[in-house]
Amino acid sequence: MDNTVKFENRTFGQRVKSMLKVDFRRMFKSKLFYILIACALVMPILMTVMMSMMDGSVSTNPQTGEETVMQGPENAWQNIGTLPGEPLSGDEIFMMCNINMTFMGVAIFVCLFVSDDFRSGYAKNLFTVRAKRGEYVVSKTVSGCICGAFMLIAYLVGSILGGAISGLSFDLHGLSAGNIVMCMLAKIFLMLVFVSIFTLISVAAKQKAWLSICGSLGGGMLLFMMVSMITPLGSTVINVVLCAAGGAMFAFGLGAASNAVLKKTSLV
Repeated sequence: MDNTVKFENRTFGQRVKSMLKVDFRRMFKSKLFYILIACALVMPILMTVMMSMMDGSVSTNPQTGEETVMQGPENAWQNIGTLPGEPLSGDEIFMMCNINMTFMGVAIFVCLFVSDDFRSGYAKNLFTVRAKRGEYVVSKTVSGCICGAFMLIAYLVGSILGGAISGLSFDLHGLSAGNIVMCMLAKIFLMLVFVSIFTLISVAAKQKAWLSICGSLGGGMLLFMMVSMITPLGSTVINVVLCAAGGAMFAFGLGAASNAVLKKTSLV
């Protein structure tokens, strides 16, 4: 009778799949995940309703006596982007505080998710007995993108609800529902770029969550202004393909950098 113990040599794909199962289980049981989704859903509703209520109100500068008339949103899609031919009046706030804020929100999730691994000692134990650095980076990047996709969808739903509650127009100004779908898909693929940056900074900062959050928000702001140009409301298949290609390149390049950082630095 052969009592030889045989160890299964698992492939890279099998190790990634196993790591993803663990991270998905942790993510869907995490309170932080649901808090971020709830914030993404409620934020556009509150912002749209409050801005609509303030529409037409007048504020006076006590020093100059100059009066300023507040202008609220006129279209429900202003939370997502600027419609073609739409005047910018009343849209200045929504040009900055719109769906693209979710890219910054994902930074919080990735940084706390990674820092918790190093603070609890889970990462050190994981690399010793279960997974390699490469699978860890891939898993964290994919998990962050999934979280980002849920936040984007929640923000879209919140924008629609906020527009309906405020009685705003849903006129697409010549665009179609397909353009909205392409816009959302492009943003989801572009999330790979941001999550890859956040993951690299997080594995470099390790258990220092405050440092990784500050670094991630700072790094993300460098690209933040480009999001609306790359993924406009009138996006087409070309925008989706470009975002997918760019996301894949960033994920591969920065993923390799994250792997190198984990190999060359201490795990504590």
